[in-house]
Amino acid sequence: MKLKTLLCSSVLMTALTAMPALAETTLKVTLQLPLKHHLGQNLVDFKNEVESTSNGDIKIQIFPAAQLYKDKEVHHAVTSGAIEMGVLSVTQLAGTIPAVDVFYVPFMFPTYDKVIKATEPGSELRSLLDNEIIKTGARPLWWQAYGGVALLSKNKPIQLPEDMDGMKVRVFGKTLGEFAKSVNAAPTVMAGSEQFLAYQRGTVDAGMTGVTAVGPRKLYQVMDHLTLTNHANIEFMTIINEKVWQGLSDREREILQNAALKVEKQLRDKIQTLEADAVANAKQEMNVIELSADDVAKWQQATRPVLDSFIENAGPLGQQVIDAARAL
Repeated sequence: MKLKTLLCSSVLMTALTAMPALAETTLKVTLQLPLKHHLGQNLVDFKNEVESTSNGDIKIQIFPAAQLYKDKEVHHAVTSGAIEMGVLSVTQLAGTIPAVDVFYVPFMFPTYDKVIKATEPGSELRSLLDNEIIKTGARPLWWQAYGGVALLSKNKPIQLPEDMDGMKVRVFGKTLGEFAKSVNAAPTVMAGSEQFLAYQRGTVDAGMTGVTAVGPRKLYQVMDHLTLTNHANIEFMTIINEKVWQGLSDREREILQNAALKVEKQLRDKIQTLEADAVANAKQEMNVIELSADDVAKWQQATRPVLDSFIENAGPLGQQVIDAARAL
């Protein structure tokens, strides 16, 4: 009897030791910018929050600086399941959902308060866009504030619309391209990571970028002037493959959602300070041009046709998001 008991115990112990440990969930995320950029730091905050709250059951692996995918490749990489998560500029979805470019309609969001209202979770504008994005196979986990759009130029400073006449301009979306055309400039769509060489080689005369990118991308080394037009607002988001999301447990989804809400608010709350610091740093390296109210009025008048082309291109959803923006 004792021998039988010992044999049973031995078999049981062997079976238990042979069983694999509960597998932890690992989610890989691709990022276009370096970790030192504020979007990179935002992602690190998310990683730390998720891994701490889950007691290590969920691991987040970050691949920064476009190691795996370029800007335009991120959405397909996530929806195809090549990677679980990715950070992308919202305008990268404009080919599928033209209405996401509402944030690039000139001067549609003239104040930061209006940007906050438009992008907060549950707002009408954001809900309209989030619901469309989910249909593509990728779910927005959280939106990431990047800041306003500014103009860079090499030899000639830009202050008024006519200063851009005949210039070749780097843009990063169709609606920003329409902005350039409205002031008689020629747009060239170009990824953020390609800017430095393009400016250095003179491929373009001017460019549009976020103020917070000037320092991390060292654009001050290859451009002379920075014009604070703030004519558009750049939004990024972190997306997750929808099938991966549905395959997670309720607990895992709750942990990810709570962490996403936390880091989204943290970044939204400090973006103005980050932009102010970026402008202060730029002033040490470049000629920074700030516009008067009269200057802004001239830009608004010159770029007014862009709204009509946006609505025509974006269709009924475009009209809905414009109406939602105006109602804020």
